[in-house]
Amino acid sequence: MSAEATNPGAHSRRRGRPRIDLRRIGRAALMGPTARDRLPDAIGHVAEAHRAHHPDADLANLRKAYVLAESSHRGQFRKSGEPYITHPLAVTLILAELGAETTTLTASLLHDTVEDTEVTLDQVRTEFGAEVCYLVDGVTKLEKVDYGAAAEPETFRKMLVATGNDVRVMSIKLADRLHNMRTLGVMRPEKQARIARVTRDVLIPLAERLGVQALKTELEDLVFAILHPEEYERTRALIADNATAGDALAATAEDFRVVLRDAGIAAEVLIRPRHFVSVHRSRLKRGELRGTDFGRLLVLVGEDADCYGVLGELHTCFTPVISEFKDFIAAPKFNLYQSLHTAVAGPDGAVAEVLIRTHQMHKVAEAGVIALGNPYVPLEPAEGMEPADGERADPTRPGWLSRLLEWQQSTPDPDTFWTSLRADLAQDREITVYRADGGMLGLPAGASCVDAAYAQYGEEAHACIGARVNGRLATLSTVLSDGDTVHLLLAQDAASGPSPDWLDQARTPAARIAISSWLQSHPEGAKIPAAAPRRAAPVTADRRAAANAVVDLPDATVRLAGCCTPVPPDAVTGFAVRGGAVTVHREECPAVARMRALDREPIGVSWGDAAECRVTLIAESFGRPRLLADLTEAIATEGAAIVSATVEPPSEQRVRHTYTLQLPDAAGLPALMRAMRDVPGVYDVSRTQHPAATA
Repeated sequence: MSAEATNPGAHSRRRGRPRIDLRRIGRAALMGPTARDRLPDAIGHVAEAHRAHHPDADLANLRKAYVLAESSHRGQFRKSGEPYITHPLAVTLILAELGAETTTLTASLLHDTVEDTEVTLDQVRTEFGAEVCYLVDGVTKLEKVDYGAAAEPETFRKMLVATGNDVRVMSIKLADRLHNMRTLGVMRPEKQARIARVTRDVLIPLAERLGVQALKTELEDLVFAILHPEEYERTRALIADNATAGDALAATAEDFRVVLRDAGIAAEVLIRPRHFVSVHRSRLKRGELRGTDFGRLLVLVGEDADCYGVLGELHTCFTPVISEFKDFIAAPKFNLYQSLHTAVAGPDGAVAEVLIRTHQMHKVAEAGVIALGNPYVPLEPAEGMEPADGERADPTRPGWLSRLLEWQQSTPDPDTFWTSLRADLAQDREITVYRADGGMLGLPAGASCVDAAYAQYGEEAHACIGARVNGRLATLSTVLSDGDTVHLLLAQDAASGPSPDWLDQARTPAARIAISSWLQSHPEGAKIPAAAPRRAAPVTADRRAAANAVVDLPDATVRLAGCCTPVPPDAVTGFAVRGGAVTVHREECPAVARMRALDREPIGVSWGDAAECRVTLIAESFGRPRLLADLTEAIATEGAAIVSATVEPPSEQRVRHTYTLQLPDAAGLPALMRAMRDVPGVYDVSRTQHPAATA
């Protein structure tokens, strides 16, 4: 692969500082360390970049770290032919440009010494202190990654744990991967593709989660060039053909400057070209691109209040595209990102996207957790607490990272961990919901009440029977929205367990892992659907039964559909679902018609000899005092046990009760329904009959 293919170029880099000259550094490194009273020439530009962010930084440790790294790596070379010292120098420069503090840069210079040279951790601790040693040890545990499929899960489990203990470890690893990706052209194409896929699936989402957009965007472009070379070349040609596209944004930027100057708002207006992947996505979304689609306008101000002042002036003097407005200052993203997003239309209809933020917000938007400096500086005694078991209290640790650290401990199976990790990282948006006690829960977008239950109660959520969302009763499958208030209802019976259906309703790994563990340890209660369906095949022997339904499918898990709750002697039919399980429906259930319309093959079902059955009944009534007590008394008198009950809020003086009941004998169902209808105020009792999500 050409150098250009593995390096999309300056268009994708928004930093003004030139890229490190590896050959010049290599020559300087081969000359050895310089006098003790000045920095070696090879890291002069690293020191310059560092001082740009930290003018008062003490560079003594950087000099010592370079001398140790250079002498330790002397005689080692990269596959590209450069002296090996060029790699830790390049990684350190990347972090210095992003504003990393001195401790991180020192550890970055040494990050390969313990793994690849005779240097020991004790030596690092003696020379540079416990903090640098801690970081070097964390990065060392992530080195020498075997990119085989079997090694990936455990490798990234270690990466996740290291990240949770100190986010700076992950910062060094991301910069390390960026430099390796920049120089990936010396490897075989198949290895390039393998490394690029792992970078795409795990490291880029982690960079996004940690808010390090500067690394994330360049990694995206490098992966794009390797995995999609044709699309990359098409995008590169499109950008080259529109080299003058910035002129349209330049004119709009000048108009912004005039408006803001007249309004007395001190602001800097910049043009930010889109990187390759962003241009590619815009082309797929919009089709033909106009000049203003190849970049955005960035407005930088001094104070938070000025951001809204700029927004008001721009919306007053230009035509705003209201659908494009987003306020990530009042509601920051889960990765610390803050900014106002808007767009304005020009006289010719061209739309210019605008980002409005303070200088500090911009620094955090580019560098994420790296821009926050050392998050582990000692707290004041009145504020600080000693962390238990040596765990480091991290004020910058996002909620999603804490959740990942929790569920990875309960996932011993590497494949399950790998699948869950990739699924969780694919969630690119987080919502906040409020608990009944006033606390908050951070959940991925699309999370349901099931996820909220396990996030709040852990394994106690096995007994959850329902929820109130914003004061109204809701099913556990209800998808939550940002800002919802959730009151979770737990059964008094501690032995209650989750339904297999909860696996389809859960979105978070923590919930899915807890549900799966319970179902596996309670096979008599329910079975877990396996990963792949089996083809239905009628047989006459070795039938398996669930409840008292027997199906013509060997080794099948059988469950009665919750949408119609069939009981003997109902006419029933079954359909195969995931893992060879069979769901049994009443013949008149709407789900049966849907399955047949989809040409799903029905499976024969018959009732066995067992007398017990479970059924869901809906009682419609007029509201009155003691109605619930009278209904439950009627149910108990008929010998039925209440498994769960839901009472919806009254609507026009009407109340709807839903009961799931365990009957000792299905023959007693008609008498039970008559007894419930005889309760004063009840005007109808029926079997549940509502559409199921899936068969």
